[in-house]
Amino acid sequence: MTIAEDQQLAFSEYWDGRYATSNNNDSTHEWYRSFSQVLQFLQKNLFEQAGRTAHDNPTILHLGSGDSVVPAELAERGYLRQLCVDFSPVVVDMMTERHKEIAGIEWSRVDVRDMPSIASGSIDVAFDKGTLDAMIHGSPWNPPDEVRENTSRYLKEVHRVLKADGVFLNVTFRQPHFMKLLMNQDNIFDIEVEVLEDGVGFDYYGYVVKKSQ
Repeated sequence: MTIAEDQQLAFSEYWDGRYATSNNNDSTHEWYRSFSQVLQFLQKNLFEQAGRTAHDNPTILHLGSGDSVVPAELAERGYLRQLCVDFSPVVVDMMTERHKEIAGIEWSRVDVRDMPSIASGSIDVAFDKGTLDAMIHGSPWNPPDEVRENTSRYLKEVHRVLKADGVFLNVTFRQPHFMKLLMNQDNIFDIEVEVLEDGVGFDYYGYVVKKSQ
């Protein structure tokens, strides 16, 4: 992907065009890791965590969900309070239709940098697999001002909608040394990092992010 194409990832028009090629049955692109490849990370930080099990019925927010299969996989495991948001009207319409017979999944057109429709302190678990990365381009040592602004706006909104004991789970390929600086520009989070090894390609990372107390 060229630098110009990389920068287009932050715009809904790019994703509208990409999702318009979908046949509405299969994912156009499961960003980064497949569900099976993030299953262990979710097992540890969602399925087995007190207050976040399916029995606890937590509210899960999928940020920039695209056409990922993760919400449907979680629904199969009993998670029935899921809100999927994306700023592409094409994918929101497509996934609303695709998920119409799956209980517990709601879709809404929302820009994750500004989410007034989601109440403050209402989310138990926020999940991101590629959305934050789509806002990042340029030098990792000195990100452009627009990257700093977009990521800061996004993460402030994540902080706002999370409950006091909520968690933000982020999957990325970006190195912690650079990612932590962008994720905590405003010093509002405590961040832990797990390496998501698959024994084949290069490592991905799972960030477990909580509000600073």
